Amino acid sequence: MNDRYPFIVVEGLDGTGKTTLRKGLFRLWEGLYGVTPLCVLTTNFLATDQAAAIITGKYQPNAGNHDAYLSAIAADKRATLERLVLPQRSARPVIADRWLLSELAFFAVKHGMKVSKTYEALATRLTTAPDLTLVLDLETDASMSRAQARQGDAVRADWDVHDVQSRVRETYEAVVTKPDEFPLLGDVVRLDARRPRCEVLLAAWDVLRERHLVPSLTAQVEGGENHG
Repeated sequence: MNDRYPFIVVEGLDGTGKTTLRKGLFRLWEGLYGVTPLCVLTTNFLATDQAAAIITGKYQPNAGNHDAYLSAIAADKRATLERLVLPQRSARPVIADRWLLSELAFFAVKHGMKVSKTYEALATRLTTAPDLTLVLDLETDASMSRAQARQGDAVRADWDVHDVQSRVRETYEAVVTKPDEFPLLGDVVRLDARRPRCEVLLAAWDVLRERHLVPSLTAQVEGGENHG
């Protein structure tokens, strides 16, 4: 690992275990290194003048607000990078629950927009890629079953339906199989979310270790100190 901590994104359909994995990575960083990661979402409302456009575009998507929503999420991601992600990486890892891949899927499914066009529009505003995008892959039936078993109002009637989620997964697949065409996703690794969640966490941690995105524990012990 170099002199900055990694920016990690967790992507996947609802119910694939993104929150569980994010919490697991959080606890591993704290427990092994004494470092508290910063966790962010795909939308953080840091471009405050774009808040109305974000809410309307996400929950009432139509041809009339398509361009405004795309511009708004680009502005919000840029503000998130500039105000949260980049300043914090000298002190702690940053873990995002969804980021760019989810936006590509949203515009493909809700607006019939080619992922390449959405990517081009966002890329004009964003210049920093995550070090790693972990994509939790699970069949649509299984992910929906998990999502529907959760408590609260997490299920959206216009989004958490089989046809929509299947198209989202197809979009993920189309993008993940051509990572060189989408460099702002960073290094993309797909994880089998059918496995027990402890195994998914171990697999994700192994990916981080293999890419030298975590400090050596040996170096930590020899150095006798943690960063954070």
